[in-house]
Amino acid sequence: MNGLIGKKIGMTSIFDASGKNIACTVIEAQPNIVTQVKTNETDGYDSIQLGYGEAKEKNTTKALKGHFDKANTTPKKEVAEFRNYPLAKQLGDEVVLTEIFSEGDKVSAIGTSKGKGFQGVVKRHNFSGVGQATHGQHNRLRAPGSVGASAWPSRVFKGLRMGGRMGGDRVKTKNLKIVKLLPEMNLILIQGSVPGHKGSFVIIEK
Repeated sequence: MNGLIGKKIGMTSIFDASGKNIACTVIEAQPNIVTQVKTNETDGYDSIQLGYGEAKEKNTTKALKGHFDKANTTPKKEVAEFRNYPLAKQLGDEVVLTEIFSEGDKVSAIGTSKGKGFQGVVKRHNFSGVGQATHGQHNRLRAPGSVGASAWPSRVFKGLRMGGRMGGDRVKTKNLKIVKLLPEMNLILIQGSVPGHKGSFVIIEK
């Protein structure tokens, strides 16, 4: 699996050859550092671990500092593992975006979605509410409606769609198109939206 760790910068728009305006998400993908190499002989499967972003040494545990020292690199904010990586890389090597991606590639973006806090059923589950404001209704436009039954089962079933915490989930968006690469600035422009807030880490898989 090809991939890199990047940071979401924000959104912009560019014009394609036909003059169509395309909304894009800007991902900063500075060179990733190989912080661990796993092999089938030692670990039971083949993979490499990549590190991204500089972390303060005072905020890094001794165990993690020793882990990064093995790769002869500074502590990293984010690490991710990629199985069956097609590039032959050694501990401490750099992986740059031009080695993996090219314009027109279809990729997947993995990130943590924005947290929305406690939300009702209309926003969280796309309920339409109880109905209009007429016929004796009062403040019921965004209410969930009846949730219980009668004498049997005398309870509310588990798993019922109700209000609650929304967002903050690991989300994978597939089949996104890379519309432009700016290798001199370590930027990837991806058509459409990518999960996460500005400044959040995302994994781009090919």
